[in-house]
Amino acid sequence: MEKFQTITATALPLRVENVDTDQIIPARYLTAVTKEGMGDGLFNSWRYERDGTPKPDFVLNQPEYKGAKVLLAGRNFGSGSSREHAVWALTEYGFECVITPGFADIFYNNSLKNGLLPVALPEATVNTLLDLVEEEPETHIVVNLQEQKVILPDGQELKFDIDPFRKACLLQGVDDLGYIMLKEAAIAAHEAQPAY
Repeated sequence: MEKFQTITATALPLRVENVDTDQIIPARYLTAVTKEGMGDGLFNSWRYERDGTPKPDFVLNQPEYKGAKVLLAGRNFGSGSSREHAVWALTEYGFECVITPGFADIFYNNSLKNGLLPVALPEATVNTLLDLVEEEPETHIVVNLQEQKVILPDGQELKFDIDPFRKACLLQGVDDLGYIMLKEAAIAAHEAQPAY
């Protein structure tokens, strides 16, 4: 996975609460064993008509939000089943960060293990961000993982919490196993020391 440092990007406003993983990626995509093509299925039932044509009123299909790397959404994002494919769909589409007032626990942890930064901010703050991005889609938001803050165009800085281990993994672009592999030389040196 890619290293996450700082992104400066536009955001896509999804003003929906309790978005579950089946809405993020339908069950028919769960037979896939790779991430390839998952972005095409993102929010499939909201995004496409039955015949496969895009629904023009759905936010992902609106040209002013094309290329957004930050997803803004309502509380309890990622509820429902524990499918990792939901995170894959978001990252394959191009999102690098999701900002909401709160996440379902399993989705939150799956995000951290797959290079998607989940940022929880107060509901009033997220609603302000949603308003701002809906009024001015070209608004750029800065997400700085190292300093754990979201920076708005007016300079306002919003701090967020993240587990130090998960932060280190995201900054280095590794999952749990990759983190251990980074310590291989230190582990080998320790094992080479004489036993007492």
